Amino acid sequence: MCANETDRGTLIVTGGSRGIGAAVSRLAAAQGYAVVVNFVADEKTAGSLVEDIRARGGRATAVRRLSLKHGGRGGAIVNISSRAADLGSPGEWVHYAASKGAVNTFTIGLASEVAGEGIRVNAVSPGLIETDIHAAAGDPGRIARLAGRIPMGRAGTAEEAAEAVIWLLSPSASYVTGSILTVSGGR
Repeated sequence: MCANETDRGTLIVTGGSRGIGAAVSRLAAAQGYAVVVNFVADEKTAGSLVEDIRARGGRATAVRRLSLKHGGRGGAIVNISSRAADLGSPGEWVHYAASKGAVNTFTIGLASEVAGEGIRVNAVSPGLIETDIHAAAGDPGRIARLAGRIPMGRAGTAEEAAEAVIWLLSPSASYVTGSILTVSGGR
């Protein structure tokens, strides 16, 4: 049984094997969700995360439908965007910023399309977060270089971004759809 001992439903985490996605997967499992970890290429890392979740008493399962029209129970989708979508990320990651701008547009449009089917769609837009994406992109010193631009004076953690995701998935956010929640320390 899960640490929380409540059945909160099933959560599919796309890109769930590392960084913020892995933190969301662990936190969701600890709070009673059955978690489906989605990955692109690193099956070993995703498998290790599922084993970790199970070792802590969590559940893992595969589930494809949400729509009330198609036999589902309704639910919530939370996409991961980035403050880069609004800031443009000039001179660094313009391509990344553009793709996250598309995530924002997708979030708002899909929210309108599926609200009547019992599905809420939102996004979390993290600012500078301490994950391995910076080193993987060839800039391991990026966090230290940019932290001074954040009003709170520090980068966020993957767990802080995960808290926002879990809130948007929860019944506490039952009237929230089509929103993009900024988690950026004020930047």
